[in-house]
Amino acid sequence: MLEGVTVALGVSGSIAAVKCVELAHELRRHGATVRGVMTPAAQGIVHPWALEFATEHDVVTELTGRVEHVELCGREGWADVLLLAPATANTVGKIASAVDDTPVTTCATTALGAGVPVVCAPAMHEPMYDHPGVLDAIDQLEEWGVEFVDPRLEEGKAKIATEAAIVTGVARALSARRLDGRHVVVTAGATAEPLDPVRVLTNRSSGRTGRALARACHVAGAAVTLVHGTGSSKPEVDTHYADVVWAETSEEMLAATLEACDDADALLSAAAISDFTVAAAEEKIRSGEPRTLDLKPTPKLIDTVREAHPDLAIVGFKAETSGDDDAMIREARRIMSRAGLAFVVANDASVMGREETRALVVSKDADDEFVGSKAVLAERITDELGRALADESA
Repeated sequence: MLEGVTVALGVSGSIAAVKCVELAHELRRHGATVRGVMTPAAQGIVHPWALEFATEHDVVTELTGRVEHVELCGREGWADVLLLAPATANTVGKIASAVDDTPVTTCATTALGAGVPVVCAPAMHEPMYDHPGVLDAIDQLEEWGVEFVDPRLEEGKAKIATEAAIVTGVARALSARRLDGRHVVVTAGATAEPLDPVRVLTNRSSGRTGRALARACHVAGAAVTLVHGTGSSKPEVDTHYADVVWAETSEEMLAATLEACDDADALLSAAAISDFTVAAAEEKIRSGEPRTLDLKPTPKLIDTVREAHPDLAIVGFKAETSGDDDAMIREARRIMSRAGLAFVVANDASVMGREETRALVVSKDADDEFVGSKAVLAERITDELGRALADESA
């Protein structure tokens, strides 16, 4: 997500500064190179050596004749982006007023003047976050183009966002925004059909591909609604990048998707929706006896959405077990023709639940193979969707 990106990480004096080491590691896991900048107050909480260890670069703790702020964040500076994490009320207010009295605030003034993207992850007590002056400062910085990664309001504190949310915010700030202004609906995960109050019919889908798609669309500038199946139990996942609607059954997922698509520009239908349902028993079915289930087909989500929204751009996903690429391509094109899809992503069902995948991106005129992580596949699909929507608008 951040392959080849250079990040200047500005750390100020919140107790959340203790998170800067893990944040630096997380940025690097996603491909970024990181250099640290610390205020004197931050150095009283975390020793610069810790950030030096995490980044494998010297940490800027004071400004010298080397004009480190210009070296890092000037017009021809080292950094692609300045990330302020954590950003205290003090630091946010100073940056909004162009007060430069720490290495971090001076880097911020330099970056804003040079047109270097700035991302801010605030951390402070909640009453400070609600102070009119702080809110005015945030509004001012947003007006200047600073991207904010909203804090988590918990226990009377505006806690710094998760490392994953901050990485997403940095990626979004650097994105070409191919989907800017668009509303994209993504379905993900498995649905479950109750047999009785205890048992369900479900499948092995983890929802990983759908969540990666939702995150990639958010990074590309879209507003995202994620309709996520709970399967046999609601997964514990970070969904900071989307408005999430949880759905257990295929009926619930269809209803939620139809509602979300009322004002949407596109639907990415990646969920593994139950093909069959049954009439659920009111009481637990006794074990130890043979049982015959009368399976009833469920409505096809993409066909139902297409009927309700004839002009909506829809991307289909098709999992097969044959292992035959030609068969998958034929089936993908059949579905594409039937439902008027923009394109179809086809894969073998064996990749369910895995981080790595192999897929075929099938359009009217081409079928391209992809091998790699589901996160990178999501970026590839998002680019393809951006092109499809641009062609529709042309």
